This record gives sequence, C-alpha cells and structure tokens, in this order.
Amino acid sequence: MATGPVAISESKENLAQWEQLAMKHQTLEQLNVIAEVNAEYPAMTRRQRLERWANLLEHQPDRCLGALPGTEYMSPDERNEARCLSSPISVAFEDPILRAQGLKDDTYGAARKFFELSNWQLHDIVCHCHVGATMKAGWAALRVRAAMNGGIFARLGALLRP
Repeated sequence: MATGPVAISESKENLAQWEQLAMKHQTLEQLNVIAEVNAEYPAMTRRQRLERWANLLEHQPDRCLGALPGTEYMSPDERNEARCLSSPISVAFEDPILRAQGLKDDTYGAARKFFELSNWQLHDIVCHCHVGATMKAGWAALRVRAAMNGGIFARLGALLRP
C-alpha cells in the first residue's frame, strides 16, 4: 500500500473519479481501502477528554439517554462491567477520537478509568437515582462539566475561602 503522495493522471475521466471520491463522505474503513489512514491524535489531558465528552453530549442536548441503575449498590466488579444502551458513556464511546485516545468500551469501569473520575463523580453523571431511567444529554453534559470543575464540594470550598 502506497504511503507517499499519489500521482493523479490529468485525464478528465480520472479527475472526475478523484473529485467524486474527494467529495463523498466515507467511513474510516472505506478510506483504508484507498489509502493508509493514520488516525493518531496527540494525547489529551483529563480536562480535554472531559471537555470533548461534554461537547458530544451538548451536540444533541435533547437526546434521550439511558441511566445505569443503582451503581452505588453494586459490587466493584459489577459496577466496572455495568453498561446501559444509549448511556452518556455510550455517547463517548461512539466518538472515534476518544476511542483512539484509549476509551476501551462503554462500561462504567472503562469510563471511570479513562476519564479519571471517582466512583461518586461518575455515579453523579450516569446513575438513575438522580434522573430516573432516562436523562437528556444536556443534563449529562452539565454533570460532566461539574466533574471537570471538581464537583460541588470543590465549588463550595472555593466560595468559602477568603
């Protein structure tokens, strides 16, 4: 597979084919058939990963997402493997950049490790005890931003400091 610049014939037929390919939306898999695609990104900081997650959720703020039931009552092993169809974590896992950065899957444990969140911070974002069985993506984005800024206790502490 060629990795350098590709010479394009200047015939009208070849040029038309090239323009059609260039203008057509293609998946990463489709592009890999045509050329070697390097999808590496510079390493993101914790804050950048959380910011991206919040932005993804804010992109469709009214999207209905599933909440995970009772994460605070699960054993650590159960909690790490917990997942929910169309959860806020699933939104993060749908993003190719976050996957390229190392998000392994859409489980609670993978998200907690990848986003460097405490159990209570992630619980605050995804657990049903705050919202019931479903939540709006915009609400989840607010919770991600709260975790990014240290959560309520960090904000209260900052207010109380002279």
